Amino acid sequence: MAELLLVRHAQATPFDPDSDRLSPLGQVQARRTGRMLAAEGMSPTQVWHGPLNRQRRTAELAAQAAGDGWPFLTEDPRLAEYDGEGLMRVLAPQLAAQVPRVAAQLGSLGRPESEPAERQRAFQGVLETVAQHWQAGTLTHPTVEPWPAFQSRVAAALHDLVKLPSGTRAVVFTSGGVIALLVAQVLSAPPASMLALDWRVRNASVTRLSFGRGRVSLDSFNEVHHLPPQARSWR
Repeated sequence: MAELLLVRHAQATPFDPDSDRLSPLGQVQARRTGRMLAAEGMSPTQVWHGPLNRQRRTAELAAQAAGDGWPFLTEDPRLAEYDGEGLMRVLAPQLAAQVPRVAAQLGSLGRPESEPAERQRAFQGVLETVAQHWQAGTLTHPTVEPWPAFQSRVAAALHDLVKLPSGTRAVVFTSGGVIALLVAQVLSAPPASMLALDWRVRNASVTRLSFGRGRVSLDSFNEVHHLPPQARSWR
């Protein structure tokens, strides 16, 4: 058998102008993840990360914290997250023009005096609604990657990963949507399950799969035991 660990990137800065970088907490989370993997004797034979800065930087900090022995980090563009920025910047205004509730939530996001918790709730509410329409194909735009394309590239990445030889110990640094879709595919779950899982994947969490002889199994999902309660986050 072989092992495949899926690590969600550490906390980024979603409400800053540069949203694709790790926050100070995210840097702590990434290093703790690397130290945890080293402490449990994880010596990867391969390490991949997606092309986003938050994915790459999480992998780099985890590798540094783990110490010597990790192989060269390999970038795979198929491990990029779905276009969440496009969903919020392009598709959300389209939906807001049709749905007053979404328009009100977008208004809360645009008010600088809004409390952080209020902004988080408004952001999540808009994202969940828009993502459902995006997945169903009822909300599209030429500049936003469609659901079938996202689903296809993630499936292709999984197909290649599980062809690795017996004894492989692979670590993949990616994002919540990719992890959720991979888990849904392994479980042969309906597409809607991907979004339900996505909303639960925490920053710097670890999901473990094992594979061999044409079979892939889910061993654990969304582990955060290596992070103390004050260092845990969803976004």
